[in-house]
Amino acid sequence: MKIPSRLRLPLLVLAATGLAASVAALLTACGSSPMTASTPSTPSSPQSPASPVTPSRAPAGAAPHVAGPAATPTGQPAPSRATTPKAYRQDAAGHLYARNANRIFKGKLPPLLYAIGVFEVEVDGRGQVVSTHWLRAPNHAPEVIAEVERTVREAQPYPVPSRMGKVVYTDTWLWDVSGRFQLDTLTEGQL
Repeated sequence: MKIPSRLRLPLLVLAATGLAASVAALLTACGSSPMTASTPSTPSSPQSPASPVTPSRAPAGAAPHVAGPAATPTGQPAPSRATTPKAYRQDAAGHLYARNANRIFKGKLPPLLYAIGVFEVEVDGRGQVVSTHWLRAPNHAPEVIAEVERTVREAQPYPVPSRMGKVVYTDTWLWDVSGRFQLDTLTEGQL
């Protein structure tokens, strides 16, 4: 196909601009240092137990406390009223956010995430994790795989799936290079 001479210069400018933007994005992505296996997966500015996180002192990128289902007087999560795995996923995500409030990325996630993984969890009739399975593991980030598995197990007990007896639900973990995350169920979006 022959391009008229009056269009050649604007097309070259557009191509150069697109190439420059691609190179800039690549350099930006390469300029950040992803977590390594030896790097702790906790936020870059952890809070000591003696100084609780408050909204005015919360680390950059940390979200405020997000409540899951209300707790019972014994401190256990309230039973879930969900009747489907998709509805239960909302309760589980709220529960995980409540247990990990200082590790949730606040606001829209950056355009390039460090890791994305799809994780399946089976919860029994007592709110205990019976099994887990990666549907799409972020194999380039084994430390994220281990951290997601640990986080899910440490959040037990989950809201009891009282209307279903047990439940298998799936959520997508959106992991930032800072070690903070969002779940697709409760994500604030991406820039």
